[in-house]
Amino acid sequence: MPSPTILIVPGLGSSGPAHWQTHWEQHYGYQRVQQRDWDNPICEDWVQNLEAAVVAAGPGVVLVAHSLACATIVHWAQTTQHQIKAALLVAPADVDRSDMPSEIVNFAPIPLARLPFPSIVVASTTDEYVTLARAQELAEAWGSRFVNVGALGHINSESGLGLWPEGHVLLQELVG
Repeated sequence: MPSPTILIVPGLGSSGPAHWQTHWEQHYGYQRVQQRDWDNPICEDWVQNLEAAVVAAGPGVVLVAHSLACATIVHWAQTTQHQIKAALLVAPADVDRSDMPSEIVNFAPIPLARLPFPSIVVASTTDEYVTLARAQELAEAWGSRFVNVGALGHINSESGLGLWPEGHVLLQELVG
């Protein structure tokens, strides 16, 4: 059985050079899903680009999402006819909150349907874009395993995680 294709799915602004997603691409050779406009996201466009990337990758895809990309994946899961192997959903931005950046309001409301593939939601106790309780609620609604990684902020470049080996262990669990 061939090994799965790992697709990195960044959130708002993409993932810069110090972000663990970028480190994973460079170190492990994973592919990044590209968006036309990283700073002014349109949910429908991001979902269509994710669909195109999944189709191009072929069977056995595992998605690795950060922040707004988690919302992209759950919206995509509602419409796609394609199956994936699994998804790692890290620091899901709570797009339903009234204090979120205006650029992401078109991703609300976030779907709360069970995902048709195995998934893990990873959250931090100090994330400014989602409370731990809300991340747990999302994980439960999506049928995802929930992992609390402690006080890591938004689990992004500012968190200083480098290659983030603990996160990669979670990905390997999903890859099986």
